Amino acid sequence: MTPAARLQMAIEILEGLNKTAQPMDRFLSAWFRIRRFAGSKDRRAIAEQVFSLSRARARLAHRMGSDTPRAWMIAALLESGEDIESLFNLSQGGGYGPVPLTDSERAAIAAVPPPEPAWVRGEYPQWLEAELVRAFGDRLPEEMAAFTTRAPVDIRVNSLKASRDEVIARLTQDGIACAPTPYAPHGVRIAGDAANLSKSALFESGAFEFQDEAAQIASALCAAAPDMRVLDLAAGAGGKSLAFAASMRNQGEIVACDVRGEALFKLEKRAARAGATIIKTLPLDHGQPSGLFDAVFVDAPCSGTGTWRRQPEQRWRMTPAWLSALTQIQDRLLDQAAPLVHPGGRLFYATCSILPLENEDRLAAFQARHPGFAPLNLAENWAGPAPPGLGQDFRASPAKTGTDGFYCAGLFKT
Repeated sequence: MTPAARLQMAIEILEGLNKTAQPMDRFLSAWFRIRRFAGSKDRRAIAEQVFSLSRARARLAHRMGSDTPRAWMIAALLESGEDIESLFNLSQGGGYGPVPLTDSERAAIAAVPPPEPAWVRGEYPQWLEAELVRAFGDRLPEEMAAFTTRAPVDIRVNSLKASRDEVIARLTQDGIACAPTPYAPHGVRIAGDAANLSKSALFESGAFEFQDEAAQIASALCAAAPDMRVLDLAAGAGGKSLAFAASMRNQGEIVACDVRGEALFKLEKRAARAGATIIKTLPLDHGQPSGLFDAVFVDAPCSGTGTWRRQPEQRWRMTPAWLSALTQIQDRLLDQAAPLVHPGGRLFYATCSILPLENEDRLAAFQARHPGFAPLNLAENWAGPAPPGLGQDFRASPAKTGTDGFYCAGLFKT
């Protein structure tokens, strides 16, 4: 493909993303699956450009005074010193590439843009600014800058099948640069190309799962141990259930619940690969968990603000109404979990959100409704050097911990 054709395809992908709620990586996979004429180098270059433009959307839109994918592309080319006129030189029907610049676009290129407000510099929705200031205070610019970088690929070694040293040695032998994660005891951070890891024999053997280090830390903070009975409520595809099974040495019982049957089906396949035979799945539309549990982990649906590095498009899809609806779901899940915790047992709450509205506020509201729960000090559950952000609860972010944004807190049932 010509450079101009790559630009046009990136613009069209971004226009399509604006019309769907599908995550960017899945949208890209579907897009390229039906456009076989784009070679592997083209696909890689276009995907990188799509992610790059999405991470800088507010700044690029501000530069052009227009919030369209075409405007973002023009602004990005302007920043990099490209010859925009030569790339935008196709007349209508004259080939595959961007049509010529309009007079208004040329005027925007020539204009001196106004100063960037804080939300533009930070690449976040303006309406969310007060909540982000609650989360980070004076560190907000630094934290938001970290969210515009590329996220690393972390894996969690499945101790039921292998040791971390064994997996690192095998990956190194296969030419994949990697190293232990700074804090998670079974984590490995991939420094090289991880594109084919999910097709590797090592992955198929169940030796590891893909999981960001922050989620690994949260799983470890639950201190799941052999012969416990653990409930993973809103388990999704069960990454934390699999981590619990390894911590429990496959002894005890884990009940993984979710309203999405397809996610639990995926968990069943992952558990079989991992050799985690103690996990039982329960679709919540088929029944409710029975009996009491030593630990209940509420992995709540959330805004996903902590994953903005991986899904930069999600920050612009958020609305106040959607966020409010999520907090109601979070409260409902916590209330559902409360009677399932054994006296003397523990209730854990986690989100991949950085917003106090979804995190500390939800715990405070829960404790007001359920005075029989007292806060745990999660730092007491950690052996070894403590990750930044770990104290009574755990707050992770790219700038602080080098991980996704994450929150985890624990309560003790008296």
